[in-house]
Amino acid sequence: MTSENGLRRALAEGRTLWAAGAYDALTAKLAEQAGFPALMTTGFGVSASMLGAPDVELYTMTENRQVIRNVVAATTIPVIADADTGYGNALNAMRTVVEFEAAGVAGLILEDQDAPKRCPAAAASIQILPLDESAAKIRAAVAARRDPATVVIARTDAATEEEAIARARAYVEAGADMVQPISRCFTDFAGLRRLREAVGVPLSLQILGWLESDLEPAQIEEVAGLAVFPLTALMTATHAVRENLAQLARTRSAKGLPHAMTGMADFKRLIGWEEAERLQSEFLVRELKDFQLPD
Repeated sequence: MTSENGLRRALAEGRTLWAAGAYDALTAKLAEQAGFPALMTTGFGVSASMLGAPDVELYTMTENRQVIRNVVAATTIPVIADADTGYGNALNAMRTVVEFEAAGVAGLILEDQDAPKRCPAAAASIQILPLDESAAKIRAAVAARRDPATVVIARTDAATEEEAIARARAYVEAGADMVQPISRCFTDFAGLRRLREAVGVPLSLQILGWLESDLEPAQIEEVAGLAVFPLTALMTATHAVRENLAQLARTRSAKGLPHAMTGMADFKRLIGWEEAERLQSEFLVRELKDFQLPD
């Protein structure tokens, strides 16, 4: 569990916090073991792993909260939650903030799509809320914080650079600590730099598409306070498991699988098996058949 808000501290110090995307407690532990100083729960991955379904806000706020609780409990690094649209209007978003804070997040991302949302990485078109309604939702989320250190990140799916900048400015005025552009309107680093200069706060970037292929880490750090690789764990696991299971089904043998498997001893260390055994030996005391209470 996070003991302090490392995301807020990084913002105050002007540093970029690099994070991996996680979709459950196991991938969260792997991200921490890899050396990432923070992680983000990805709604795309949560929907895929929990429901085997696309990221169209089919899971509920409480289902997402349970994943977040498990992730926070399994790790010691800051967790930033994908809070989708806040699961409704401004009042719903306020409850989402309270619940996710109680789950232990360091920050959360709220987007300006109409609810239920559609993932911009896959959808042909999306609908966003009117600007005044979106800004009011961010203002409500900020007002709902019980811990002022909790970082509120406002995401915009605006279709043009001009609108994205206008919305980002409004969200910062409403109290957002960072803004996250998720749209097809920014296609080069110069556009991200214009956004960063216009809003006056660090960006939160999900490193996908051209950001992943075209930008150097130094460029990302110039404009971003949070940089996340959201889908690497999900796509890596899917590829490896799919190929191994396909061969296993064909050959009925685990010999010579395309991808090596983690050894049992290593896996047991990862999930804390030794500590569980120590606790069992200390606290699970068997009753003796001939045990008698003293007179």
